[in-house]
Formats: sequence, C-alpha cells, structure tokens
Amino acid sequence: MRYIIGIVWLCIGCMLAGCTDKKGTLDKEAAYALIKRVVGEKADHFKVEYVARENGKDVFELEQKGKKIVLRGNNGISVASALNHYLNEYAHCQYGWNASHMQLPDPLPEVKQKVRKVTPYVYRHYFNYCTFSYTAAWWDWERWQKEIDYMALHGVNMPLAMTGQNAVWDRVYRSMGFTDEDMDRFFTGPGYFMWFWAGNIDGWCGPLPKSWMESHEELQKKILARERELGMTPILPAFTGHVPPTFKEHFPEARLRQVNWEGRFDDTYLLEADDPLFQTIGNRFMEEQIRTFGTDHLYGADTFNEMFPPSEDSTYLDGISKAVYQSMAAVDPEAVWVMQGWLFHDKRDFWKPAQMKAYLGAVPDEHLIVLDLWGEEFPIWDRTEAFYGKPWIWCMLHNFGGRNMLFGNALKLAEEPSRVLADPAKGQLLGLGAVPEGIEQNPVIYSLLFSHIWRNTAVELDEWFETYLESRYGCRDEAVEKAWDILRKTVYANEGNYESAITARPTFEKHNNWAYTDIPYNPVEVIKAWKYLLQAADRLGENPCYRYDLILVGKQVLANYATIIQQKFGEDYRTKDLPAFTRNSREFMELIDDMDELMGTHEAFLLGKWLEDARSWGKTASEKQLYEKNARDQITLWGGKDAVLHDYASKQWSGLFKGFYKGRWQLFIDEVYDCIKTGRKYDHTASDDRVRSWEWEWVNGQEKYPAVPQGDPVVVSERMFGKYIKKLQQVYDVNF
Repeated sequence: MRYIIGIVWLCIGCMLAGCTDKKGTLDKEAAYALIKRVVGEKADHFKVEYVARENGKDVFELEQKGKKIVLRGNNGISVASALNHYLNEYAHCQYGWNASHMQLPDPLPEVKQKVRKVTPYVYRHYFNYCTFSYTAAWWDWERWQKEIDYMALHGVNMPLAMTGQNAVWDRVYRSMGFTDEDMDRFFTGPGYFMWFWAGNIDGWCGPLPKSWMESHEELQKKILARERELGMTPILPAFTGHVPPTFKEHFPEARLRQVNWEGRFDDTYLLEADDPLFQTIGNRFMEEQIRTFGTDHLYGADTFNEMFPPSEDSTYLDGISKAVYQSMAAVDPEAVWVMQGWLFHDKRDFWKPAQMKAYLGAVPDEHLIVLDLWGEEFPIWDRTEAFYGKPWIWCMLHNFGGRNMLFGNALKLAEEPSRVLADPAKGQLLGLGAVPEGIEQNPVIYSLLFSHIWRNTAVELDEWFETYLESRYGCRDEAVEKAWDILRKTVYANEGNYESAITARPTFEKHNNWAYTDIPYNPVEVIKAWKYLLQAADRLGENPCYRYDLILVGKQVLANYATIIQQKFGEDYRTKDLPAFTRNSREFMELIDDMDELMGTHEAFLLGKWLEDARSWGKTASEKQLYEKNARDQITLWGGKDAVLHDYASKQWSGLFKGFYKGRWQLFIDEVYDCIKTGRKYDHTASDDRVRSWEWEWVNGQEKYPAVPQGDPVVVSERMFGKYIKKLQQVYDVNF
C-alpha cells in the first residue's frame, strides 16, 4: 500500500512539475542579459550552455573552459544560480538588496574543478502578499529588475506576481455595470492592496486613480515577461468571493455574507459560493487576466485571511473551496491553486481536522499546493499528516510588517529544511519558500535559507558563515569574524520581532501594541560586536556591505539602550523625581536624534525616499498627496486615528525617528513633566487622545524629509560609539 501511495504522489508531483518548465528550453539571450546586468563589463568572461534537467529537477553546472567560465543550466534561473555560486565561492562577491559587494577580482579566479548541483525542490517560492505593500508598494521597473535578478541568482522559480491586478478587476466590474463611485468605494490605496486582495478592507486610503491602474498594468507586463524569460512560473490571483460593498445595488437577488477583519475596519462582503454569480465573476476575471497577462497556470486565492469563516459546517467549507477552484478550472483546466496556509495557524481553534479535510479535500490533489507559511516556527504539516496528502511547500515567514531590527534563528534555518526534506512523514513536499511580510532586512537570514535550494543536507554554520562573510566583505577579516560570531549567538540565535521603546506609542510600560522590547540575548554582547566591526573600518570602510552592517549593528545597540532609558524616566515619574526625570527624558530625546542621524547615512533607511518614491507615481498634485498619505499611514497608524494596528509596520528609519517618534514622545514627556511639577495625576487616556490626534495630523502632513543620505556611515558610527560607550558600560555594569 505504501508503494502504491508513493507512485500516486510521484505522478502528482510530475504533473505539478510540468507547470515549472513549459518551454523546456533555455533562453540564452535572457541569461546573457542578466549576466551583463549583474557583472557589467566582466560579462564577456562567461559563456552560457544548456544542460538537461535531472529527474524533473533544475540543474546547474560551473566549469572552466580555457579563458571562459561556463555557466550551464536548463533555464535562466539555473544559469543565474551558477553565476551566483561563482560570485560567492570563487570571486568572493555578493549581490543583495540594499548593499552589494561586486568588485570582481582581475583576473577572474578559475574554476579548478567542475561543479554540478541539482535542486531537491520542484518549486522555490518567493513573496508574501504583504511584501507588495510593506516593501514593494512604490517600486518602479528599475527596482523590479534588480529584484527579479536577485530571485534568479538565488534559485527562485515560483514568485507571487500581484502588481497591476486592480486594472483587471476594474474592467470586469465595469463590464457588469459598476460605476466610478462603486469602484472608489471598493479599491483601497496602494499602501493597502494586500488586505484588499484578501477581502479584509474596502476603500481605505483611496480612491485609486485610473493612472495608477494603467501604469501598473504596464509594469506587470514587464515583470511577467522578465520572470518568464528566465524560466519562472509566476503566481497570479483568482477570485475568492470578495465583492464591492455596493454589489446588492446592482444585483439585489445576490446572496452575500458580511465578514469582518477582527473589528479593525468596516465589514466587507463575500458572495456565497453557490450563488451563480460566483462562477460568472470568477470566470470573467480569469478570462480578462489571461487575455491581459497570459498564464503559467498557478493561481493564488486566499479566503478568510485572519477572519473566521461564517460556518464551520464541512459542507459549507467544501462548497466554497470547490467554488474557488472551479472558477479557475472552468477557464484554465490546468489551473493549480496555490493556497497560503496562514489561515490554519491564525484561526487554528476553528480549523480542526474535519474542517481542514473538507476545505482541502474539495480540490483535486494535482490542482492544489499549500504553503506552510510559518514553517520555521509554527509548522502545520506535522500536525495534519502533511496537509492530509496534498502537495505543499515548506516556507520561512520570518518578518512581520517589514520591521527592520536584527533577528532570526540561524541554527534553526541551517537544519530545519533538510530535516523536513528527509522526514518520511513529509508527504507531498514539493518545495521551499521565503514569504516574509517585508524584505530588505536581515539579508543573512535569506542567504542562509536560499542556500538550501541547491542542497539536501543541513548547513554547517561555521563553514557557511566563513564563506558568507568573505563574499560579503571581499576578504577574511579577524575583527569582522569576531563580530559575526557574536551576532550569530545573539541577534541571530532567536526568532521574533523585538522592538525598541522609541517606536512604541508613548507609555510608562516596557511594551505597547506591536512593540515588545524584551530581547532574548545579552545586549552587552552586541556592543562588543559593534566594537569589533569598527576595528575593521580602516580596511573595509568603503565596502557597501560593511557600511550597511555597521549602521544596523550600531542602531541595534542604541535601540536596546533606549528601552532602558525609557524605563528609567518611567520610574522617575513614579517616585516624582523631577530632576532625574528631566535628565533621563532629555537623554532619551537626544538618543532619538542620534539614531536618526546614524540611519540617515544610508539610502535604505530614509523616510524621505519612501515618501518620494510614493509621490513619484502621482500624475497630479492630488495624486501625489494621496500616495504620500498611503505611505505615511501604513508605517505609522495603519488605519485611521483610532486604528488598533498602529505601529504594526513601524520602521527604524531616519525621518521617522525625528519626525514622528520624537514628536509624540515630546508630547508625552511635556505632559508628564507638568504632572510631576504640579502634583497632578497623569491621565493616560487624555494623553493618548492628544497623541492620536497629533499622529493623524502627521499622517496627513506633507513636510519634507531628506531623500538622499547625509554624512558618512563610518564617521558617524565612530562618533556615536565614542559618545555612548561609557554610558553603555555604566548602565550594563561592564568594562571592555
């Protein structure tokens, strides 16, 4: 019986694998173009050749032939992966998000022995729906090109592709008689698309201008063309039942259910699965989408994102799952539903075995892939018999809200993917995925995850870090290695989003909503890491990756220290010690200024650039203002004045420190100072109301922030270290 089940799973895997390589050929022109973009004038030293897949899996080879370095692959992704292997292992270079070290040696190092790698995974998935809002909301084609190259270099072949979808929906609903007013109440602004797609919210931070839909439809066509020519199979969306709030006005007989996203926004509307209009709309959307963007037969559709389904009845759950799948398959018989498994974790008390089996079982095995979204921390596969036999992908979630503190569990990531891959109970495991809510943070964690794409054994961390650091900095350096040995055992030994008191809405408490400040490591060790990194400044000071890392380690030290100072002046209020409160609160505010200056030395950490990128999409003054409001609101209030998600997507950025965090802390400190001085009891509710009003004014403001870096990161880091080292030694009672 076990043998028969294995054969069935093998057949299903082969059918699904067919989605990943329909062309069955290598586009050499596209591969050469990528090489040129990545290595520039050195591109002539590389030669591209084809090598066939092995047992349906992607392959790359690297070999020296005379003066040429041969990159072989069965598609552009494999060739790019061969190039990345050469860059990391031979040239000691690294291509990354916000910092790359790409000074290739001259002459280029030779490949002494042929390298051949075969991936154990059919699919290598990338992107969370949230990433399109928290990180990529304002990306242009230039930025997208870099990301697609990054994906190819790291072996990704199954990216989520959500850009430009509103244009398709707009045409579908207008063909059914919906008007400008209807669509304005439906579409959110660009900062909130993910939660519109998921059916959580309607209309927030809109209305969406027509110019956005037109420009992003064209942008999506470029994205898809580039991904496909490299051999990727993008995932496009499908219909989940979410309809405009005015739907009943056009179709009075339609049967709708009101659903709500945990009380955070107004109700949204879900069309009943057995209403004939469900298939009508789903089919029209699929037809229009395929006509506009083509298809690779992979579709994402996530019902009930962070919401309870209206009924736990198995028949109901079976029915809505069937309806979603049938709306795809009626138009595209090869359709495969790629389902995020987040709902099974987020509402795990609802999704018991009977409910999960009904929901998953409604879709044929060969037409469903489940993403185990938070596999590194809270896997679903190992408590559901590997999703009850459905094909699935192990994923790392890692990041929430695009927050940019230092964290991640390197040891867990070094071992877990290969452990799951070798587990006899893994069922229909087809792939590996990275699904962070936001990227452009903690690049080491993603490099470590992606290293599993071309291996089936655990990563030996000592060896891996040695190679990683040499490629990141271009050389071996004792001080840098000491720093990273500490970072491995502290910030990169623990999962979790740990914040600083600075980014929290002002309070006497150590924590506030979405800002949990307890760190699971000794902060003194990170100070030592900062010191070691600074010792390499003379040797590595011009290296982009070094400058980026130096800023972030220094920022982490100061962010940890800020929580201690905040607790000090909180205690000063309780003891009514006005001189101490004045002294400590002033130091806290000065620290905010210093962190703003430090982060302002790098383009990756600038509020001004985020806002300018948003405004750049506007065709009129009002459109620019709308996009700026979206950009401001998402990273602060995440909704209206009384939003419960405030600070969820907070960023430790220059501009936010002085322009937003400092402003609301100043209101709080002034109020508390007056309370101590006059003997008046502090009214937290009244103070919070004033802060919320100030925050809402800021969200609607248009004051300017620097959009280009100010100052040298090494010089500023050295000055900050000199300014704070004695204070840090005193507060932590250490001497080094």
